[in-house]
Formats: sequence, structure tokens, C-alpha cells
Amino acid sequence: MDTTIPADSAGATPSPESPSPQSEGAKGNGTANQAASTDSSAAAKNTRRKGVPEGLWLKCDGCGASLYRKEVQQQLNVCPKCHHHFYVGAWERIAQVLDEGTFEPMNEQLRPTDPLEFKDRRPYAERLIGEQKRTGLTDAVLTGTGMIRARRVAFAVTDSAFIMGSMGSVVGERLTRLIERATEQNLALIIISASGGGARMHEGILSLMQMAKVSAALARYHEAGGLFISVLTNPTMGGVAASFASLGDLVFAEPKALIGFAGPRTIKATIGIELPEGFQTSEFLLEHGYIDRIVHRRSLKTEIASVIDYCGK
Repeated sequence: MDTTIPADSAGATPSPESPSPQSEGAKGNGTANQAASTDSSAAAKNTRRKGVPEGLWLKCDGCGASLYRKEVQQQLNVCPKCHHHFYVGAWERIAQVLDEGTFEPMNEQLRPTDPLEFKDRRPYAERLIGEQKRTGLTDAVLTGTGMIRARRVAFAVTDSAFIMGSMGSVVGERLTRLIERATEQNLALIIISASGGGARMHEGILSLMQMAKVSAALARYHEAGGLFISVLTNPTMGGVAASFASLGDLVFAEPKALIGFAGPRTIKATIGIELPEGFQTSEFLLEHGYIDRIVHRRSLKTEIASVIDYCGK
């Protein structure tokens, strides 16, 4: 068998141990490409360092405009162009409505448990721990007393960030105790609702009972001559909307807030008719007498103080 390596056209015999000029060129090009790639990555990193920091801008859900986050925060998290009201957490709402440093929390020692050992995608006990770490809240409502333009009030705010603001046993108990405190001390009662859920399914009948319990406490408060101002924000849905949120002596709402019991698709599938456009917005509900006034976030504190004075509380 002939193992002789044939000569090339110039009479040279290529050696397997010596790379060909083409191989050297390819190796050289590969090194150059690698160097160029490294330079380009470094340049990209430098560009990112010199660019706009993440989170400096946000997009408005109402008009789609790109907004400078700091400017939005200075406007109480309201779009300066279309006045879309962004989500606001419970602690931030307290800072917006109550006089600085006057809020005194109540019943923070009440913590949710898992009486049914409920499991869906994850055990309810684990979900509670995760929500508490993520939001900094122990449950979906903060309650306490504070001052609104030097007027002492009983105050509560629910937060949709905690399991959509759903009403579990602790939420109902905290609200009931707050209402009883307002009754005993003859305080005006302010509840700001931001609950996209109703009764918390993870607690079953124990959660459903809270609707009746809070409503009964409000009935006793009303009989004692109390003033309850309910403020509905986006969203206020389910059992919250169907119980205490709709029982105010005065019901305020933020502009274009979603307010209702069930979602539009559920209602349409149930009654089988086409629904009016925007029928669950603040504006539609004001037109049909469900709420008393739409109040811009920047005016809410003044409006509440004026009503308290007008009613002699």
C-alpha cells in the first residue's frame, strides 16, 4: 500500500506537523476576532455604565408616555400628563393622607395562620411567609389611629400587593377591632380599599365570615352616630367591594379605578348580555349613584378633613 504524500503544485510536500499558511491565517483571524469580541464586550460594559440607570424611567399605563420616575413620585404617583393613578402601597398611602409621624398601628400582633393546611401551587403557610418577606407587611391591611390636618381619626388601608388584598381572618379581625375603637372613642373612620380579591380562599369559611363580621361592626358604629368615609382605589373588587367598602356614609373613589364584585367576563357569561363599556369604572359608578365623589389623590387629604369638619366630628 502506497503511503506517500503527494507533492503540491509547487513541488513542496506539506508536513502534517507544520500548519499550512491557510491554517496560520485562520488562527490569526480567530485570535483577532476573539480580541475584537473582547473589546466589543468591554465597550458594551462601558456603555452600560455610562448609560441611563435602570428604573429611572417608567411607562404610564394610561397614556403610554415615558415618565421620569422621580417626577411621578413627586406627584404622589400620578402621571403628570394624563393623571393616571399608579399603584401605591399601604405605608405610602398612610404617608400621603395622615399627618407626618402621627400614625399609631393597632393589632400588629395578629398574624395569619393556616387552619385548613391549604395547598394549591404551594402551601398556604409558605405563601404567607413569602408575601410577608416580599411586601414587608404581616397581612393585607394596616390599621391604627392618626391625624388628618390635626383631626384624630381611625384609619385603615388594604394593599393589593399582599395576596391581592384579599380578606382573610386577620384582615377581618383587624378591621373589626378598629371599628370598635372608633365607636368607643367617637372617631371618624377612614378605610382606603385597594383589594383586588374578596374572601381569601385559603381560609375557606373562616374568611367568608369576615364580610358579615366587619359589616355588623359598621352597623353598630353607624347606630352610635359615627362617620365612615370609604375610599375606593384601583382595584376594589370581590367581597371587599360587596361588604365594608360600599357601606360608607360617604364613598369616594380615585379616577378610573376598577370597582365591582366579579370580573366583566364572569358577569357576561352569567347574565348573557353585552355590558356597557367601562361599567366598572369610578366614572360610570358615579353617574349611576354608587359612589358620591371622584377625588384626585392630591386632594384626598383636604377632602376628608373638610367632610370631618362639616359633619362635626
